[in-house]
Amino acid sequence: MDEDWKSLYPFRSHHLPLDAVRYHYLDEGAGPVLLMVHGNPTWSFYWRNLAVAFRDRFRVVVPDHIGCGLSDKPQRYRYRLDQHVDNLVQLIERLDLRSITLLVHDWGGAIGLGAALRVPDRVSRLVLFNTGAFPPPYIPFRIRLCRTPVLGNLAVRGLNLFARAALTMAVADRRRMTAPVRAGLLAPYDSWANRIAIQRFVADIPKTVGHPTWQTLQAIEQGLPALADRPTMMIWGMRDWCFTPVCLDRLLESFPDARVHRLEDAGHYVIEDAHERIVPLVESFLADHPLRDGQQGT
Repeated sequence: MDEDWKSLYPFRSHHLPLDAVRYHYLDEGAGPVLLMVHGNPTWSFYWRNLAVAFRDRFRVVVPDHIGCGLSDKPQRYRYRLDQHVDNLVQLIERLDLRSITLLVHDWGGAIGLGAALRVPDRVSRLVLFNTGAFPPPYIPFRIRLCRTPVLGNLAVRGLNLFARAALTMAVADRRRMTAPVRAGLLAPYDSWANRIAIQRFVADIPKTVGHPTWQTLQAIEQGLPALADRPTMMIWGMRDWCFTPVCLDRLLESFPDARVHRLEDAGHYVIEDAHERIVPLVESFLADHPLRDGQQGT
């Protein structure tokens, strides 16, 4: 494993005890809160470029979901969407985060927006990247293959094919995925046991109404209009075969006033493809929608 990735992750680790497991998070800088929530199969490393760019003037908090990144990876755990939402709400409340600007990607959208609906008085602005917060209108064939009982488990947990394939399939410009970046994205997922959450996230994509997470996603989508008065920006890599523009359009039904940036030459890992362009877009959005007096966060 290429250890050079650690130079790309110049952060101090923190852990929040959640019952019998430890929930890892970054807590960098001071000022208004930027809470960044990752998806699958990434971890807080995915947000590194934004964390470095903003920590000089914001408080940047970036958790790793249980089973992901540097968080504990219990083999007997309830790896469901509503549990991840519960965990994030606990982090928000126990760190007493307020006036949050919530940045989300992939599964982080459902988790982060689900948490925002639980503590709406703590969330002030939203930035959404290639995500969804609704029952899936489709499940791509490549992901369906990873859900098959035996072969899917072997592929995802035995061979790490889900995370490895994303290194090329989730970006538009493969040159962006240097050896240290690839090593960093894969680093926590180095064994069968440590890949459990990758497989469980795949299994938690609901195909039918009877799946427990279908109801959770449906409730989140129905609640989204309650957040629509928050300043919202969507930045979308348009070369995403998973969260296609169909997902962007569906989110816009709930956030019709959102500022939208469509990046035609970026893929699902939109921040890997385009972080140099994304940082100024986020800076401009935050400047155009300043927090009111008394909303400066903690």
